[in-house]
Amino acid sequence: MSQIALPLHSAGAGPSRIVVGSANLAVLEACAAADGWPFRTAVLLGPPRSGKSLIARWFEESGAGEAVDDADRIDETELFHRWNRAQESGRPLLVVGSAAPGGWHIALPDLASRLGAALQLEIGAPDDAMLAELIAVHAEQRDLPLGPDAAAYLVPRIERTHMGAEQVVSTIDRLSLERKQAPGPAIWRAALEEILGPQEPRLL
Repeated sequence: MSQIALPLHSAGAGPSRIVVGSANLAVLEACAAADGWPFRTAVLLGPPRSGKSLIARWFEESGAGEAVDDADRIDETELFHRWNRAQESGRPLLVVGSAAPGGWHIALPDLASRLGAALQLEIGAPDDAMLAELIAVHAEQRDLPLGPDAAAYLVPRIERTHMGAEQVVSTIDRLSLERKQAPGPAIWRAALEEILGPQEPRLL
């Protein structure tokens, strides 16, 4: 498992690195070859908390091009102007949106056609190795001592998403503080029970 360091300096900016794995390797490889994108544009979609904003910041700060994060939430005319400016400047443009159920519906026909012709990128579901590394990164951010044994126990039992890894670490941290207990197996089980429900067979 590898990571990409981000040259971020502001406090509270979130993780300082991108965990690279099965879910995003193809996306990062494509971002490293942005000059070859059709119309110098790519559209990146992915589920919540999957690192889309981190990738957008890395793309911009590495000098590869410009990025528009949360593009599905901004005015479509403004986004169309950003696309036009990118074409005029010749700089690659990474357009980042949410892979919500039903997809991202673009009402403006000209924008829809331009982005439809762009390279389409999507972050997928993490595999076991990536989930373990995501757990480690979130624990490190919180100064929470979770070693390989914790990941080995948690990975087969949590929701297999980026958000699932973040949620279980957040819950373990909170329960550990509330109960004034070290984050050991009892806390891991309690966190899973809170997230999944007490009857969930994966707790065994």
